[in-house]
Amino acid sequence: MQVKITDLTDQLIASYASVGGINHLDGTNLPCKNGIVGITNDLLQLLFPGFFDNKITHSSEIKMETALLMDSVAGRLEDEISKSISYNPPNETSENNTRGEAKELTLQFLSQLPALREILTTDVDAAFDGDPAAKSKEEIIVSYPFIEAISVQRMAHVLYKLEIALLPRIMTEWAHTRTGMDLHPGAKIGDHFFIDHGTGCVIGETCEIGNHVKLYHGVTIGARSTSEGQQLAGVKRHPTIEDHVTIYPGATILGGETIIGAHSTIGGNVFIMDSVSPHSLVIYDGLDMRVLDKQEKRKASEFQI
Repeated sequence: MQVKITDLTDQLIASYASVGGINHLDGTNLPCKNGIVGITNDLLQLLFPGFFDNKITHSSEIKMETALLMDSVAGRLEDEISKSISYNPPNETSENNTRGEAKELTLQFLSQLPALREILTTDVDAAFDGDPAAKSKEEIIVSYPFIEAISVQRMAHVLYKLEIALLPRIMTEWAHTRTGMDLHPGAKIGDHFFIDHGTGCVIGETCEIGNHVKLYHGVTIGARSTSEGQQLAGVKRHPTIEDHVTIYPGATILGGETIIGAHSTIGGNVFIMDSVSPHSLVIYDGLDMRVLDKQEKRKASEFQI
């Protein structure tokens, strides 16, 4: 018996009524994922002029080309933010003036691009200074997945702070699929940040990471438990990492009350759910995890990390 397309269509339409949780019918027009990806790529060009273009960027033409690209990005971003506001207004007045609110939020975001360039410069410096295999900063910008991941996260974080729904997560999850690094747009990340190798790193929404922090691949900075689901929304669930901390591959650090003190070193594959004092060295010694004081010369000489 040959199955007809009309019968299959009827079956699928019937599932729309019986399984309604994954439909979005007769609702607001949601932000377009492909459109946001295109905007993100153009924003990377604005942040790193000359690095992601298909042709040479001449300094004599930079003002005109930047103005054209900024205008294009502004219009498209305003459209997507307008959809976001219609879906989930950030404040009570937004519903009455969606387009005006979208324009204002777009301009607020774009005004942060110079500041984003300043902090991204410190990330490039940290990557170059922290990786002897890097031959140049140009190599880092054009080839290191970390630069793309942190650039997108920092842009998305600005949108996140502006309480724009959907766009920040679309941006960071796109970067996640490309780089293997899951950096939530809500995470607060300081300057001179670097993830070496990067694959498999997870940084949760309420993480707070200080300045001059270096991670390696496979590090998870996450929540202890999410069994309470949406009741935990808005609650600090992820650790705080203070300044000048290094975390080696495979380490897992969990919990909103967990603080990794400044100038600490976290060894590979350790599992931490309690705070660690500043200047600590956390390693496995056999099957036992040891927390050492890096400032004590005798112990520090045993473990030079």
